[in-house]
Amino acid sequence: MNRQHEWPAADRIDLNLFRVFEAVYRERNLTRAAAILHLSQSAISHALARLREQIGDPLFVREGRGVAPTPEARRLAPAITEALGLLQDSVGRLREFDPDRDARCFTLSMPEQLEPMLLPAIVADLRARAPLARVRSGGVRWAELKLEMAAGQIDLAIEIARPADAELNQCQLLSEPLCVVVGPQFRGELTAQRYLDAQHIAVTSRRRGISVEDLALERVGLSRNVVHRCQHYLAASLVAAQSDLLLTMVERYARLINAPLGNRVLPMPLDLPPVSLNLYWHERTGNEPGNRWLRERVRQACARGGSALVRSPDVDRTGAGDGESAARGAAD
Repeated sequence: MNRQHEWPAADRIDLNLFRVFEAVYRERNLTRAAAILHLSQSAISHALARLREQIGDPLFVREGRGVAPTPEARRLAPAITEALGLLQDSVGRLREFDPDRDARCFTLSMPEQLEPMLLPAIVADLRARAPLARVRSGGVRWAELKLEMAAGQIDLAIEIARPADAELNQCQLLSEPLCVVVGPQFRGELTAQRYLDAQHIAVTSRRRGISVEDLALERVGLSRNVVHRCQHYLAASLVAAQSDLLLTMVERYARLINAPLGNRVLPMPLDLPPVSLNLYWHERTGNEPGNRWLRERVRQACARGGSALVRSPDVDRTGAGDGESAARGAAD
């Protein structure tokens, strides 16, 4: 029978061990946690052994190629993450951010499908204004986003507009209309009925569930026949170039990648709302100088990136043509 253990006094716990705990809990993998903390895997294992001895719980057990937290570790994780975030936030407020001199690494989180549309303009802006700053971009894990932001692991996230936790602040970053990409063999007018009768390719990183475009259709009581799914819009555009499948995506990105492929970008024949992308940050970092500066730079960079694409040739408004893209030469 297990007996309830007593926690050690705070002055007997090495607080550095909690950084190891947080990294392992977030990554579920000792090797990845070691890389993030710039430690060896043996150092990570040794730190966990010390923490297990002090806490009186295994904390993590092997699961597949990684580890899984015990119930006690799951109970500890929110408090540890919050405490580490408070410490980092307190240190960050001690000084103003100087873009000319600070060699800070900013971590952004965004859907990998949208990274080619958004990241180039953001990196270009930061390189021009903060020459020593670095940018690291990764995917969005929505269920863990609040904890990762609270711990200072992510500075900003860009994601489709959706309800968020009260501790996550948000503002609209972009509002993008949907359009339809068709291959060179497409002829005639793209009507609403032809769109609904056609076969489609959908882009989503989710193994299950519907895409953003299908969600927009569902909201107006419509559906389409999706016969193929893939993870990236470039791959989907290549498929569209060699088939009669229709690809629905945001207009800005469609013009950016389809010009070299011989595809045409047609207006959406249905009355669907634009796709809204929001910028998210933790309320605790709202007034942190570096985060506040970064938010403004991301907003400005994305706005300028959109203006550059608007100056490129318009979407083919006729719905017909010789297979040449109306967005030739589009560039961010």
